[in-house]
Amino acid sequence: MKSLFFSFLLLAGYQLFSQNIYFPPVTNSNWETMSLQEAGFCSANEQALYDYLAETNTDAFLLLKDGKIVIEKYFGDFTAISPHVWNSAGKSLMAFAVGVAADLDSLNINDRTTDYLGADWTDCPETEDSIRIIHQLTMTSGLSDATGDPFCTAPECLGCLADPATRWDYHNGPYTLLGEVIEAAVGQDLNDFVTERIKRPTGMTGQYRYFGDNRIFISNARSMARFGLLMLNGGTWDGTPVLRDANYVNAMTNSSQDLNKSYGYLWWLNGKASYQLPGLQFSFPGPIMPDAPAETYAAIGKNGQIINVVPSQGLVVVRMGDTPGDGSLVSSNYNDSIWVRINDLDCATSVAGVDLNNEVKVFPNPATTDVRLSATTGLSWVTIYDGSGKSLDRFRLSGSLVDINLEGFPKGLLHLRIVTRSGTVLWRRVVRQ
Repeated sequence: MKSLFFSFLLLAGYQLFSQNIYFPPVTNSNWETMSLQEAGFCSANEQALYDYLAETNTDAFLLLKDGKIVIEKYFGDFTAISPHVWNSAGKSLMAFAVGVAADLDSLNINDRTTDYLGADWTDCPETEDSIRIIHQLTMTSGLSDATGDPFCTAPECLGCLADPATRWDYHNGPYTLLGEVIEAAVGQDLNDFVTERIKRPTGMTGQYRYFGDNRIFISNARSMARFGLLMLNGGTWDGTPVLRDANYVNAMTNSSQDLNKSYGYLWWLNGKASYQLPGLQFSFPGPIMPDAPAETYAAIGKNGQIINVVPSQGLVVVRMGDTPGDGSLVSSNYNDSIWVRINDLDCATSVAGVDLNNEVKVFPNPATTDVRLSATTGLSWVTIYDGSGKSLDRFRLSGSLVDINLEGFPKGLLHLRIVTRSGTVLWRRVVRQ
């Protein structure tokens, strides 16, 4: 799955890929579809995906390929027009809105936050003037989250714990105040600004609403998918630039600091060497979602509000719903479990055109049934194809050195597609005698 659409891997640049994206009209609800087969998937495990989504309290699930709808499922009484909270997935939309304001020269992300919120917006005058908009975007303000109310934006709730840019901490209060920064910078209400600059050119609906001090975006699932599609195309909608600064888009979806390599500008990033989770002050090794394509970046909110974007594969995945109730400690874990089911849709009917100039292992007589696979970065998945390219089996791997037992597989040429933990795809040919 991480390299399912092989042709995209050969594209020299983003512009070549973006020309193939379909955009639904902004004036009506028409949206072109694509079958699973046309998208390169198989339907054998389709129902298993839907069953899992239903079991984990999903309200809406969409999968787009090159902008077209491949899967659109609603559960219970939820419909295509039902509104739903984005929770912290709305942070990623706020980061985009900051970029649009910067496009208009209304602000610079290196400006002091005090320039927009005024003096004494925190309870730490000794470092307040050092806090800049970029620190709010990257969760590195240094303001303490140990106040008992992480959503509080009053000055007494925003005390200093560290110098800016020296501590990564998933703190909602400084993020929420980005809305007021935008309002002060552009001279407009946040919702009016988002409507004019983002929703209107893309056909999105929805709005930010206050829940106590917290500011949460609410929309239907298709609007969430439209935002994912806008991101897939680098901030441009059907030839109309919505966010013109390609450098900002690139910075938004890449490591923004070294404290948490899996965090951009309010976006979660996969495929990095380590990650840090909200509420914790230590890092875990490896990618945050090992079963998702390494290049995936995601907007993720409480209870599994999710937008996944996979640029080279042209994929956007959206999930809305209630708490999954599957034992996931954080929504990124649940997101990864969804990717396990999406990966199970993988089916290659042909390996034609793929470079298979790798080692050919010929089993001796009497034939052994084991083949050894290894990767310094660790192993994730292997898919076994027969000589014609028909998929025979696919299973998950663990560790950096694994012996695969091929007993029961047909004799002759076999192709092994190996995905490492870092997302690298390797091919190995085996002739079983």
